[in-house]
Amino acid sequence: MQQDNQFQYRKSKHLDQVMLLSALMHDFAYGKHAHEEYSLGITLAGRQDFFSNGMFHYSTPGNVIVFNPDVAHDGHSGTDDVLQYKMLYIHPEQLAPALAAAGVRRPHDFRIEDTLLKDGVLRAELLRLCTLIECDEAEPLVQESLLYSLAARIAQLHSDYSPNQTQQRVDSLLLRARDYIHAHVFDVLSLEQISQQAALSKYHFLRLFRRQFGMTPYQYVLNCRLNRAREALAAGVQLDDVVHSFGFADLSHLNRRFKPVFGMTPRQYQQIVLNH
Repeated sequence: MQQDNQFQYRKSKHLDQVMLLSALMHDFAYGKHAHEEYSLGITLAGRQDFFSNGMFHYSTPGNVIVFNPDVAHDGHSGTDDVLQYKMLYIHPEQLAPALAAAGVRRPHDFRIEDTLLKDGVLRAELLRLCTLIECDEAEPLVQESLLYSLAARIAQLHSDYSPNQTQQRVDSLLLRARDYIHAHVFDVLSLEQISQQAALSKYHFLRLFRRQFGMTPYQYVLNCRLNRAREALAAGVQLDDVVHSFGFADLSHLNRRFKPVFGMTPRQYQQIVLNH
């Protein structure tokens, strides 16, 4: 008998903008989406298949999965076995100071090069932080110290990191357009408005934006609205207010967009997060 798909979200009580997802699934498939956070996951059982950065990836137990901020990806169980994994979502504003302290240059622009890592030290640090968030017993200093250990290990694994050599150049004009989207994410935006921020014709801009961020500007705007809606739900904002304030036509519209990204309806997500 197959088990139900299970998705449990838990916010860290001691680290701002850090969220843990514990997932168990067999017949659920994530739609294409991206997170504003660094997403660091560990496959615990089964096989995790996903498409990201232009290629398919297959993660077996013990692997560490890395999605940098704004990297589009999907995901599903790659076998008939139940897939079990944990994923930490760490906002760049939370991770950047730790990366800087660990010696990473330009930490706010830092990107982890590998999508799949076979590193026992990093895996152990991730699992320990997941456990601390789940039990809520550790003092703040413990989680803060462990977050630095994670950053230090990431820096060590990428000791040859050079923004001008190992990382694909990020066009500053595209970043300006991205920042414009974040500042006006609840407005009715046109491609013309956004492309003007990059001083490009709108179709040339669309092609470059999709190449850089893995999704169209519209998909990116929708993804931003979903992330904002998730934050509001976690903060206890009424569901009806989220629907009407975050650019969704109605609850059905929000449900259709939310569940393929977060594994459950907005109502279920809010109940789980607020009850922990």
